[in-house]
Amino acid sequence: MSAANARLRNLDTPPRDAEQTQLHPELNRAHVRFINLGKTYDGTVQALHGIDVAIQRGEVFGIIGRSGAGKSSLIRTINRLEQPSSGRVLIDQVDIGDFDEDRLVALRRRIGMIFQHFNLMSAKTVWQNVELPLKVAGIPKPQREQKVRELLELVGLQDKHKAYPAQLSGGQKQRVGIARSLVHDPEILLCDEATSALDPETTQSILALLREINRRLGLTIVLITHEMAVIRDICDRVVVLEHGKIVEQGPVWQVFGSPQHTVSQTLLAPLQHALPQELQSRLQPTQVSADAAVVLRLQFTGSATDEPDLAALFGALGGRVRLLQGGVERIQGHALGQLLLAVNGSAHSAEELRNRAANWAQQAQVLGYVV
Repeated sequence: MSAANARLRNLDTPPRDAEQTQLHPELNRAHVRFINLGKTYDGTVQALHGIDVAIQRGEVFGIIGRSGAGKSSLIRTINRLEQPSSGRVLIDQVDIGDFDEDRLVALRRRIGMIFQHFNLMSAKTVWQNVELPLKVAGIPKPQREQKVRELLELVGLQDKHKAYPAQLSGGQKQRVGIARSLVHDPEILLCDEATSALDPETTQSILALLREINRRLGLTIVLITHEMAVIRDICDRVVVLEHGKIVEQGPVWQVFGSPQHTVSQTLLAPLQHALPQELQSRLQPTQVSADAAVVLRLQFTGSATDEPDLAALFGALGGRVRLLQGGVERIQGHALGQLLLAVNGSAHSAEELRNRAANWAQQAQVLGYVV
């Protein structure tokens, strides 16, 4: 769309949107924006309701939720594979809701898409699978060859150009899918559960490739998943969906460090260290003997960017301090994690120990006592 047409389209923006953009000027810079978006199937099944999100240019944006939360419905409104029932989708401030077929074709060439199950043609080679969208678009052969060669090198499959999908591993198939999604030099890349069918090691290699593509090409990546580990490893910001509504959103470090909604907490549970069963069976609510140790749980939610000074912490607690379990990691420059400590022989009461620990951690809790 021309700049003039875009300006004309923006004149039709309702006053409510104008107020929002005045209060939140970053909305004017949003690459993709959902405004009060809703999607209903068969007139009764409400897949999405009241979605308001602004995705900034060049960021990796995550959408997470349990099965049936509305993730796929939401991401597919960006390239109009799904038509919203209400609300609007803006790309570069242009409402795509009334695009005709020609404008949709042009739009979809600006938006690449990677699928969970690769969607490769089994009777075509790696080269032919990547080249096909270019042939359909009528791109001359010399340009096609140059583009396919560059993309296969980018995804590390230049030596597999004659192979067929059946001869490839899952990770290699997904790399072909990524190369194919980039043939039209898109500005936006949609990832629909792109790593769900892969083993953990291959998942890491694909996420590393997506990070490299984001860095080198400056693409805006919108990724949906049900795995919090994927969000942690690649995304800048995240929204959590439940029953078609946003229940939580924010920078990844913030949602990981202090999840507010039960859905977020449930999705994060596999990544967090639960109290070991062996320790839980020995834990007592009161001090049953003089040599019983106070068990403290320290949580680091990311509001402090420095890692905890363990030497200073242990010195402040006094007595003998043992690390039972836990660890601290860095997400987007913020220190997050949990430590379980056992302290005995200290001159301080359990409550005093908790107060002293709170000087180093964002949350400190006395769990009980163990011998």
